[in-house]
Amino acid sequence: MSGVGPISQDWEPVVIRKKAPNAAAKKDEKAVNAARRAGAEIETVKKATAGLNKAASSSTSLNTRKLDEETEVLAHERVPSELKKAIMQARMDKKLTQAQLAQIINEKPQVIQEYESGKAIPNQQVIGKLERALGAKLRGRNKEAWKETEDAWLLSLN
Repeated sequence: MSGVGPISQDWEPVVIRKKAPNAAAKKDEKAVNAARRAGAEIETVKKATAGLNKAASSSTSLNTRKLDEETEVLAHERVPSELKKAIMQARMDKKLTQAQLAQIINEKPQVIQEYESGKAIPNQQVIGKLERALGAKLRGRNKEAWKETEDAWLLSLN
């Protein structure tokens, strides 16, 4: 400890104060009770829709009305039959099970089952993973090209 100087104790008092209360602390029940005890003036204001849950009900009624007025049948787009056949064919060409393919693309086996059964809602990310894993183009295929490959595949089975 050379060069530091003589060691001595500092006997001057140090005062540590709390920060001034912020807006959130002023709304706290403890702060309100402390202000009442101190005799400070307290103003209480009730919000217009407090406890009535009006915001949720009004937006729901608008959505309900829009749905009631809708005449078109709305349904999610499903996997087209060309895509599900192409996935099955490419998977069988690679001699993979649905579970193995799912593991390769880091998805659940249920996802592959849904795509091959046509129940899945198409997700371009998953289709891209399938294309890379299977080494086959699944998107952008026109019906004539699919028909030619399907005919060739059927002939190869005979």
